[in-house]
Amino acid sequence: MKFYFPDSQDLVSPMYDFIRDEYPPHRVRQRDDRYAHEVLNEPPYHGILVSKSIVDGSIKGAGKYSTAQRERLHRMGVHRFFRLPSGVEALGDNGAFNYVEEVVPPVTPAQTLDFYEECGFDAGVSTDHVVFGYEGGGSAANVDPNWEERRKLTLRLAEEFLALSRERASRVDPVGAAQGWSPESYADSVRSLQDLGYRRIALGGMVPLKTPQILACLTEIGNVLKRDTQLHLLGITRVESMDDFADLGVTSFDSTSAFRQAFMDDRSNYHTPERAYVALRVPQVDGNPTLKRAVLAGNVSQREAIAAEREVLKALRAYDGNPASRRACLDRLSDYEAICHTKKSYLAAYEETLGAAPWMRCPCKICADHGIEIAIFRGTERNKRRGFHNMSVLAAKMMRLKTHRRTGG
Repeated sequence: MKFYFPDSQDLVSPMYDFIRDEYPPHRVRQRDDRYAHEVLNEPPYHGILVSKSIVDGSIKGAGKYSTAQRERLHRMGVHRFFRLPSGVEALGDNGAFNYVEEVVPPVTPAQTLDFYEECGFDAGVSTDHVVFGYEGGGSAANVDPNWEERRKLTLRLAEEFLALSRERASRVDPVGAAQGWSPESYADSVRSLQDLGYRRIALGGMVPLKTPQILACLTEIGNVLKRDTQLHLLGITRVESMDDFADLGVTSFDSTSAFRQAFMDDRSNYHTPERAYVALRVPQVDGNPTLKRAVLAGNVSQREAIAAEREVLKALRAYDGNPASRRACLDRLSDYEAICHTKKSYLAAYEETLGAAPWMRCPCKICADHGIEIAIFRGTERNKRRGFHNMSVLAAKMMRLKTHRRTGG
């Protein structure tokens, strides 16, 4: 089972000063900052997924790339741009979620293939249109006609994409996009794509589905799946179900879940093989928008907040794992919560995090280099590094699943 990380220009600065919370004065982001595969001992993914809409923008507006970055990607190619090590594949797609509200995709198969070829992708997903709906046992006659029309449109676009790929003798490995609204419709899409000649198929539109629904679709697809066809799940993790997915023909998936939980989840911020922990929230007085507004409104004393912020960081950096040191950290965290008028207290969860101190035994290079800083919820540099750490944990889990399946243990 291979894991692909969807790119959204997530980098960290190796020269960031955690003590002063500042960047070096002459930092150039694209030149100096580093991707996850450059700051960990081993790449935490088998490939990256780059969406055309993230690079070029879509009907919703500009993408994540500046004009200079976009031009550099086209000029250098995806492998040089991301400084990808040998063995890490570059997979492209359209980012169909960004134009889901349109009647038809605002990009043609020719434009899609142009993007893949110009940027030197190893493989690329055909142009598709997301079906946002699911009906487990329904027939086409009983569902929203738009669902079936989008599914059929996706198949027509895949046929055109493959024909163009063959006509150009493209070096980009074509991946057929399959959409559906039921197990039967997904299976029919896979059957049709195989009949066209696709041997790599990406299943789209499954992000909102519950795991039993995904399994039902994969089970039905299994009735038509050819032995040499590889299935990719777009935007799906569900590590606890990966063995079942693999048994049903899935060979790869992509997701930002492990990365984003580092700073988007309320509780599952710092991952370990056994469980996830709450990160220690120490918002920056002069950098956190919510706290800045509270200071400007006069609801929080800036002087007291800055003093408490310094004390809690001092206590955390001195933490050595013993009970007295843990109590000192919890007292300072409690003081900071009180001064900042935090609406929700995490002190009980902090006690668990500090008691376990997972960063002290984590084998990843990020935790070895920065220690407790990675467990502190504070600013993009710590938060993204924690996201990279989480991906290294996911990679290790996937490796254990692979070993388990190989040995039958």
